[in-house]
Amino acid sequence: MATDTVTDVFEEHRPVLTGVAYRMLGRVADAEDVVQDAWLRWSAGDRSDVREPRGFLVRITTRLTIDRLRHVQSRREAYVGPWLPEPIATDFGPTLPDTAERAVLAESVSLAVLVVLESLSPLERAVFVLREAFGFPYGEIATTLDRSEAAVRQLAGRARRHVEERKPRYDVDPGECRDLTERFLAAASGGDLDALLTLLAPDVRLVGDSGGKAKAPLRVIESADKVGRFLFAVTKEPVQELDVRFVELNGAPALLVLSAGKPDSVMQLEVLDGRIQCVYIIRNPDKLVSLAAA
Repeated sequence: MATDTVTDVFEEHRPVLTGVAYRMLGRVADAEDVVQDAWLRWSAGDRSDVREPRGFLVRITTRLTIDRLRHVQSRREAYVGPWLPEPIATDFGPTLPDTAERAVLAESVSLAVLVVLESLSPLERAVFVLREAFGFPYGEIATTLDRSEAAVRQLAGRARRHVEERKPRYDVDPGECRDLTERFLAAASGGDLDALLTLLAPDVRLVGDSGGKAKAPLRVIESADKVGRFLFAVTKEPVQELDVRFVELNGAPALLVLSAGKPDSVMQLEVLDGRIQCVYIIRNPDKLVSLAAA
């Protein structure tokens, strides 16, 4: 296999490899490191008996990702405050005309689902991502994980039940989410507490992720009154001029706040029945690096 072909084959499958690694790890940098390690093994290894490069590369990447997951778990345990996945810009483009397929991909990379995946074991997470997000056959997943197909089916069933029981319900209509996000921004920035409260579900939650490196609540805030008053107080604080932009992150509309041209924070809403069920705020600067590059 010529050098150009070796590189071309890997680059053809890089989006899938990055997608698998990111969904399992929740961090862009960690996912990119894993994919780079996969490239080194692919380019330097013996490929003479590789008949299906995609399956071979996914197998390498998945195993490397499981190893990385076990390594970063201690880092997650020592994390300051709530942990949220690193946001990524998503644009599924014209290659996915099927609305149902777009919805599956959007949900598999949503903040809510990625948070739930954190509570799965590395093997359960690998099976869930490969099966639910990418549709790999059970037999291929079994080969990837060096497990029997029966064991993989058990892992898949357990992981699916766990995710379904714990993931919040939310609307996936981008238009409705965008509209509610616009109204939310207008009420918060305009200091209209009453208008803000009408948009919040009674049991709304606010989850802030700063890693202790920026101002954000170190505990989850619950109830419309507490969340509304927190947001009202934050918008009243004197700050330098900010630029707020609508973007698509993790398959849904979000607000990207820029300060002096650099990402300062990300805010995304979880919506159900026309009300805001959860507000995600990410302010850890380490998790905004990829958005600055984008």
